[in-house]
Amino acid sequence: MYTTSSLKAELNDRGWRLTPQRETILQVFQNLPEGKHLSAEDLHMLLEEQGEVISLSTIYRNLKLMSRMGILRELELAEGHKHYEINQPSPHHHHHLICVRCNKTIEFKNDSILKVGSKTAEKEGYHLLDCQLTIHAVCPTCQRSLLPVY
Repeated sequence: MYTTSSLKAELNDRGWRLTPQRETILQVFQNLPEGKHLSAEDLHMLLEEQGEVISLSTIYRNLKLMSRMGILRELELAEGHKHYEINQPSPHHHHHLICVRCNKTIEFKNDSILKVGSKTAEKEGYHLLDCQLTIHAVCPTCQRSLLPVY
């Protein structure tokens, strides 16, 4: 799990600073309950409710930066816009099953997916930052609503 000091060290290694905005964004994601994902807009509203003044464009830039660094996971969920969560190593590593009709999202664990991703990256000389599987499907409730009524 990333700490403020590890984020600062990594940013410094890349020639960037740990700004108060980056530290605030990291703290929000560190304190999110497991299974909670935030879009940039969700994060912006949450920060406004907490009295933090960070522009939406600054949030977008920092979410993108932190996901490229491997600190956050960028998720393509069914709503058509990106969500983010803290990128945690095993055993917290998980994947997503999403209903394309109602957007219900279920998280599930499968270590074999991560193992395949790690082996493939290593074989090709890559450094793995994240490995995620997203399954788009129709949940049982929505399947029932698709059935014709007689």
